[in-house]
Amino acid sequence: MVLQPAATVLASLLLALPAAVPAGPDTAPAPLAGQPAALAGPPGAPPGVCPTGTGYGPPLPSTSVTATKIRGGFAFLEGPVWIADRGYLLFSDMAAATGSEWVQPSTIRRFTPPATFDTFLGNAGSNGLALTPDGQQLVAATHDQRSVSTYRLDNLARGVVAGNYQGRAFNSPNDVAVRSDGVVYFTDPNFQRGNRPDQMGGRTSVFRVSNGQVSLVDDALRQPNGIALSPDGGTLYVGAYGENKIYKYAVQPDGSTGPRSVFVNYVGGPDGGTIDCAGNVYWTSGGDGLVHVYSPTGSQLGTIRSGPSGTTNVAFGGSDRRTLFVTSGRTNDSGLYSVRLNVPGYPY
Repeated sequence: MVLQPAATVLASLLLALPAAVPAGPDTAPAPLAGQPAALAGPPGAPPGVCPTGTGYGPPLPSTSVTATKIRGGFAFLEGPVWIADRGYLLFSDMAAATGSEWVQPSTIRRFTPPATFDTFLGNAGSNGLALTPDGQQLVAATHDQRSVSTYRLDNLARGVVAGNYQGRAFNSPNDVAVRSDGVVYFTDPNFQRGNRPDQMGGRTSVFRVSNGQVSLVDDALRQPNGIALSPDGGTLYVGAYGENKIYKYAVQPDGSTGPRSVFVNYVGGPDGGTIDCAGNVYWTSGGDGLVHVYSPTGSQLGTIRSGPSGTTNVAFGGSDRRTLFVTSGRTNDSGLYSVRLNVPGYPY
């Protein structure tokens, strides 16, 4: 997901991703522009998503909830993200792998409620999607170029967040989380690497991009997949698909992380996840077609069913961000689902 670098420009209190500078062999282009402190809200959440000082009750209407299918028949859906100021949802639709390198083409599709679907960007090469702090660009895990990219919403211009680590190509970046100050975290399993050479020495990892520098968070997880930040920015969650576990890391103010610990010991094929404003954790499970909902302490609060199998990712949206959108289903009959919940949450 990556081309054309960027340099940071913070002029007045407006946010932007910026003009081009070359990236070094183990660096990314200059950092994503951060939200001014007075407007940022909780440091983990995107600006304006989670108001401070608000108390919330139980997130689910009941311990077992069923989402409603909006539309099916897609190839393989992933990475939903809600674009609040434009009132639509974007998501990746990945087709079957093609060519000698055996790479999956990907299209970013758009859903405008209540029932309009169209193509937002063809040949996007994307999997997981998030937003820059100003809400004007997508941050995309792009397996087509084994990178993390940005796409400007107004003109679809593509930029680079992370192109390599110490001169070596990533496997196939899968999912992303962005802190309100612009620090980016992403997972790098090998699911979409195809027949391209392994430059990571067999390791599948979690990385951080801060101040334009790509740093390793952890290279000892088996197939890290979904990734999410707590509202206070103090905890990073990562689903290890190859271990059926969700891990957590303490996050320091500068974005660096401490040792990992187990958050949930078993989820069957943990894929994408998100967080609500009370800190509850929503994680999809490819094995059982459920979204598993946990309190910040790891206690299971309930489940959301969206299909027989293959639940891949989740994002909050709608005018009050209390609608949870879910991507789920079998290959070539993947669908978009939604359910109304009690607590607002992250748009990716």
